Amino acid sequence: MKNKLFLFLFLLQASFLAAQNMTDVSLFLRSDSATYLNQVSSESGDLYRALGHHGPAIENEWLALRLYFDKKAAIDVYSKATPGLELGTYKWYPTPQQQLEGKGADYYKVGPTVGLGGIRLWDGEKVLPLDPVSNRTARVVKEGSVSYMEMLSEDVPYLNRKVDILVRVTVYSGFRKAKVEAFALSDDDVAFVTGINYHQGQQVVVEEDCIFTWGLHPEDVAAEQVELGSAIFVNPDDFDQTKDDGNQHIFISKPGRQISLWISSANGKEPFVNTLGRFIDFAKFEMGLD
Repeated sequence: MKNKLFLFLFLLQASFLAAQNMTDVSLFLRSDSATYLNQVSSESGDLYRALGHHGPAIENEWLALRLYFDKKAAIDVYSKATPGLELGTYKWYPTPQQQLEGKGADYYKVGPTVGLGGIRLWDGEKVLPLDPVSNRTARVVKEGSVSYMEMLSEDVPYLNRKVDILVRVTVYSGFRKAKVEAFALSDDDVAFVTGINYHQGQQVVVEEDCIFTWGLHPEDVAAEQVELGSAIFVNPDDFDQTKDDGNQHIFISKPGRQISLWISSANGKEPFVNTLGRFIDFAKFEMGLD
């Protein structure tokens, strides 16, 4: 019965405005927020303060995601109370009144972590940021029923050599899940790091191929605190280590040149997925695991 209910809800949301592409992209300079860009580069690798919402962003009707354009290269989440596209109007930051009236908000707190599914490297002993670089480039693409953002970090120091790392994040119309891919554009393998962060007081459910969190993130810029759910799904065959550093659960990949994973999020103001149990059930169903 439970699966039939979620199947009905899933088909209902997937058919919502199905004829339209319910995804969008956003990339602009804070100094010129009316001009949207397709691509931007920096030799310093840091345009965090120069770019609107601190980096490229993408959205579908359920959530928005951004990649920080600096050494963190973390993935952050913008949560929505009702389905729809909001970045073009609110640029990630609705006013407090607009948030209280039902628009989305930035409830997620990344801090020093990878956020939700962000990518770093592993040198055998510690996590390495994608920094310093000789150049960092971000671009956004909207096509068909998908939108994606990419960040290319060039000449990242890694084990006495330098590597180029490309990270791509893709959202799809009608699906709450988003795909994260990382590529080492080199002749040598690397060990990737990804993961999911958590905060004190949150519920954390750890399974072999997925991790779920639910609860409040420390208040930062949102008008109110709202319970937030996050999830990461990995292929366990791609990873040979997991660690919990007290702020995040990380997965360390086997040496290779490519990994992919899925992320998802929901919040307590949404119908149907507004508790940890409902979120887990829905996310697993959408991934084909339940």
